[in-house]
Amino acid sequence: MTARIYKPAQNVMQQGTAATKDWVLEYLPDQPRLIEPLMGWTSSSDTKRQIRLSFATKDEAIAYAKENGIAYRLEEPPATKIRPKSYAENFKYGRPDSWTH
Repeated sequence: MTARIYKPAQNVMQQGTAATKDWVLEYLPDQPRLIEPLMGWTSSSDTKRQIRLSFATKDEAIAYAKENGIAYRLEEPPATKIRPKSYAENFKYGRPDSWTH
């Protein structure tokens, strides 16, 4: 079973990066989910999908995977550029697009 080591993306509803500091190890699905015909619920016999481990650094996550013999795929986070903005820029004279309600 293969695991995926990645750094989660920031929440789209907030600008902060507080929840994106940890690295996460998740198992990739071995079997597809099945739709139960009577009720329409989805189920799976793959219980490793429920495991989600958090690590402070990328090296800790890789060391854990190697120590336990887990094949892993490392996904580096894309470089982000923070563009600071102020509320006053909404009303700035010479703004490229018009400000309307």
